[in-house]
Amino acid sequence: MLPSIGITMGDATGVGPEIIVKALADSDLYNICRPIVIGDAKILERAVIVTGSDVKVNAVKDVDEAIYVHGTIDCLDLDLLSKDIPFGEISPSAGNAAFQFIKKAVDLAKENKIQAICTAPLNKEALAKGGHSYPGHTEILAELTETRDYSMMLSAPNLKVMHLTTHVGLKEAINTITSERTETIIHLADQTLKRAGYKEPRIAVCGINPHAGENGIFGEGEEEEKLVPAIQRTESEGINVTGPYPADTLFFRAYRGDFDLVIACYHDQGHIPIKLLGIDEGVNITVGLNYGVIRTSVDHGTAFDIAGKNLADSRSMVAALKSAVELAPK
Repeated sequence: MLPSIGITMGDATGVGPEIIVKALADSDLYNICRPIVIGDAKILERAVIVTGSDVKVNAVKDVDEAIYVHGTIDCLDLDLLSKDIPFGEISPSAGNAAFQFIKKAVDLAKENKIQAICTAPLNKEALAKGGHSYPGHTEILAELTETRDYSMMLSAPNLKVMHLTTHVGLKEAINTITSERTETIIHLADQTLKRAGYKEPRIAVCGINPHAGENGIFGEGEEEEKLVPAIQRTESEGINVTGPYPADTLFFRAYRGDFDLVIACYHDQGHIPIKLLGIDEGVNITVGLNYGVIRTSVDHGTAFDIAGKNLADSRSMVAALKSAVELAPK
């Protein structure tokens, strides 16, 4: 049976509903998954009008009522919003609704009624004004799944990247990396890809310094202290992990197919190659969540400035849905 993918509508005043409607106009998606929107049917119907699409919205109260037929968008209707909510404005009700869509999706994933979650963007200010103060989707999902060790994976055509650190300064990132953190991320990478059907994932670890330290010539032995022990321990457990490799050649090698996933040490080291390959097709993925929950997301925000104008590009949503299918537990 095709995997069921729950698509959370995100902030109703942004472009989320529009990109969902545009993405689900693609009949190919119905050949690889069973998509169901978790949101508000009235808002989705408004997005159909905005985009000029000829699809219909099938409002349901239970996922068992969904029909999964191209041309009809199934929507698990939580009915939390007014159909006249303005486009492009901070709205506490939209922020609360965005949270409730995610909460419902997590409940469904825990019950195995959906196999992955794909999220449209939310607005952090609206989320807070709606009574839910979180930095973003990842932290909400971690709390709802009672998860401590999780990570972000970025995916672009022919390249997957996980990070040891993300939103911290470069000096702090290097200080934050530990052998234990490296070992945790290697395990998460291996487990995620194996659940997705990779028999023996090939994982490569980036060096911290130029040329991966060149045997101590560059840096202060960070590779030997923070990376090598974790690589050796996990390799001894049977994980196919190697490195550390110089970053200036590793991403090319991974792109051509030598590795299934690269572990980057800090934000820009991993983000630049992904976004160079195509920012419109980049996907943000949360891995390591309890209950086997996989979450993928578009790699952009609510775009309030173009909401309701039929200008939003749905390619990232299509890519996020395809990644959800690829990584859903098999």
